[in-house]
Amino acid sequence: MLLQRVITAVLLLAILLPALFASNPLWFALLTLVMIGAAGWEWSRLNGKPGAFAVGFGLALAAVCALTLYTLGFAVPAWCWWLAGGVWVLGGVRALAAGVVGWPKLSPTLRLALGAVLLWAAWLALVVAKQRGINFLLSAMCLVWMADIAAYFSGKAFGRRKLAPAISPGKSWEGAIGGLIGVIALGFVWVHVIDARVAVDSASMYTVLVQRLGVVAVLALIFLSAMSVVGDLFESLVKRAAGAKDSSQLLPGHGGVLDRVDALLPVLPLALALTSL
Repeated sequence: MLLQRVITAVLLLAILLPALFASNPLWFALLTLVMIGAAGWEWSRLNGKPGAFAVGFGLALAAVCALTLYTLGFAVPAWCWWLAGGVWVLGGVRALAAGVVGWPKLSPTLRLALGAVLLWAAWLALVVAKQRGINFLLSAMCLVWMADIAAYFSGKAFGRRKLAPAISPGKSWEGAIGGLIGVIALGFVWVHVIDARVAVDSASMYTVLVQRLGVVAVLALIFLSAMSVVGDLFESLVKRAAGAKDSSQLLPGHGGVLDRVDALLPVLPLALALTSL
């Protein structure tokens, strides 16, 4: 299993890195368009619509994403990010409160529509963040990774109180707090070391937040870290409701696309919303 995970990770990096560093942002957009189509296929399967319908759903989602980029280019109005963020804050928290038994009570049409909107917004935020600069994009993505890694080790060392035992038994409040501390530390290092001393192509998300919000940027980072947990728990809830361990087996050793990007789904649109203030 470990070897399989490593091989998959190496192959993904070999595909993603050239597109990420390509001078033409369309290469990155096209590659991630394939990934968002695959995520749409997974979402349809998890919500009771497998087979040909799921394939069509994924293709339709990719087509809508491509049409949006063709129509708007990279000049996406800020209200799009606030709208997506509002859906996550209100809808995501409400879904978690309803729990695993509450999710299937929603109509399949509503669940599919909600997934399409969230995936559309996340992909659009991804390509717009890349357009702003690689440093900006990576800083936003690293927030999610730091929150996850710090939460894992903090939970292992100090975890006592379960965060959401019915959805994700491994998560604890102590882990979540450790993730918040890790994110704040990462932001400090990124602003005062990476952005200040390294020749980067753009300001990071952390520097932009400090420039726009001052000391309130700390609260913004805490909020983004908390929403990364919401994204993770939300996908776990959907999988548990469907009786699935992974969103799919598209990425051997890693599960599916949704399993890899779940925490990024709310964070990317919200990062663009907050940096638009």
